[in-house]
Amino acid sequence: MNFTKRAIEIIENDSKQDTFSGAICIVENNEVAAEGYGFANRSEKINNTATTRFGMASGCKVFTAVAICQLAEQGRLSFETRLKDCLSITFPHFDPEITIHHLLTHSSGIPDYFDEEVMDDFEQLWETVPMYRIQEPKDFLPLFQHGEMKFRPGEKFSYSNAGYILLGLIVEQVSGRSFTTYVENNIFRRCGMNDSGYFRMDQLPERTAFGYIEQGESWRTNIYSLPVQGGPDGGAFTTVLDMKTFWDALFSNQLLSPQNTDKLLSPLIQVNERTYYGYGVWMLGFEGRIRKHFVMGSDPGVSLQSSVYKDRKLQVHLIGNVGGRAHSLSRVLDEMLFSESD
Repeated sequence: MNFTKRAIEIIENDSKQDTFSGAICIVENNEVAAEGYGFANRSEKINNTATTRFGMASGCKVFTAVAICQLAEQGRLSFETRLKDCLSITFPHFDPEITIHHLLTHSSGIPDYFDEEVMDDFEQLWETVPMYRIQEPKDFLPLFQHGEMKFRPGEKFSYSNAGYILLGLIVEQVSGRSFTTYVENNIFRRCGMNDSGYFRMDQLPERTAFGYIEQGESWRTNIYSLPVQGGPDGGAFTTVLDMKTFWDALFSNQLLSPQNTDKLLSPLIQVNERTYYGYGVWMLGFEGRIRKHFVMGSDPGVSLQSSVYKDRKLQVHLIGNVGGRAHSLSRVLDEMLFSESD
């Protein structure tokens, strides 16, 4: 039994227990299989399909990284450009030696507006700042602009949503366009991700799934749990098929030069024993080589893991409109893959 058939059986069995709702796309030896499971709209009993659009959460940080790399290719900045030299915003307590490289690799040491090392409830943010007021990158600044540094730049990896907000502001200042417009024109449209976008939570287009949060024996949508519109650190919408399109374009150098593609996909900082990070991309490495490139995201009512196993000519894109399950299912599939002999 090939990997695709076994993987789809696992996902189907999980969805029958109502623990997974979403879609999967598997590309194995250039053959594509894509399916949807559960409901995009539970009230109306509208099914998820392979072309349903889902929230990405932090999975779209890779688009921010690609945008920065594109501007670097144009000579409008470099990875060693300091934050204070490319963004005309004051950060009273930030280290003046923070560079774009530090921001891209989560090693800047700046305070985060949602610090995942000490916080676990994203919804708590909106108790003091209404989520409907967060509509563009600058709206996040009051949440971290006057905070103190956590450590010196480059000292270690510490996941930072605020760092990617700053990268989005840099894209806006350097390009002269809004962040979402830049990404939609220079990444989504450029590589044919025609179902992807930064849609407002209160203006979702057709074929877009609601994100659902379990509450006792019922479910509620996540419309009051997330910023009304996504941006540089998360919140875009996509389909599993568009994620295949993105990775194909990235690996074939349609979005960046071969040199910058390699840099973005290289293990630039170590996260733990087996996990590394490049520019917006996670990597799983063991036995002396990188086994998997992936992006992932998790928000209330959103879970995504989109993976490329280049050595195996395999891609697995799993997006859910319930929290967390895409990650645990991805771990099951990894265990199945890596328990096999190479």
